[in-house]
Amino acid sequence: MKMIREGLFVSLRAFVLFTLLTGLAYPFLVLLIGQLGFRAQAQGSLITAKGAVLGSEWIGQNFEQEQYFWPRPSATSPKAYNGEASSGSNFGPLHPDLKKAFAERKAALQAANPDSSGPVPLDLLTASGSGLDPHISPEAARYQVARVARARHLSVDEVQQVVDRFTQGRQLGFLGEERVNVLKLNLALDGVL
Repeated sequence: MKMIREGLFVSLRAFVLFTLLTGLAYPFLVLLIGQLGFRAQAQGSLITAKGAVLGSEWIGQNFEQEQYFWPRPSATSPKAYNGEASSGSNFGPLHPDLKKAFAERKAALQAANPDSSGPVPLDLLTASGSGLDPHISPEAARYQVARVARARHLSVDEVQQVVDRFTQGRQLGFLGEERVNVLKLNLALDGVL
């Protein structure tokens, strides 16, 4: 009986200790490091102007008007770029619904961008794995420059300069691909950034 009580007491002490360490101390330490060293990221990388939150740098937004660059398609539901429903479509490459969506997106992009030559960039036709991707490739941005310039009554060169300014290189110079944040690009064109 004594061994059972001692074993129970040891187990209870370990439970309390590890609850304090892993349930309170560690989360508090991570929170403190995040707030002190990475405040913007810990707060959601929010983009603000004049005290209003316009969006997050890491969550895509749906732009459909002609004067804006369009993002990658979103597979979230019931609405596009729904952070609470982050997911891909999970359709395989031969799935008929994916083929149909692909063809519809391609036709819509070609109709909206008649001045663009060459193939439609793949990232404008396919959703990302999360369905929330805020970036497009520089090629996808270039594909849309003429439409945006026409809708904003700007020259193609003026719009391309803004695209170039917001094109981010590879991380650490070799990881990932070059990319353009669509929200930042559109806000810059609106004169907000």
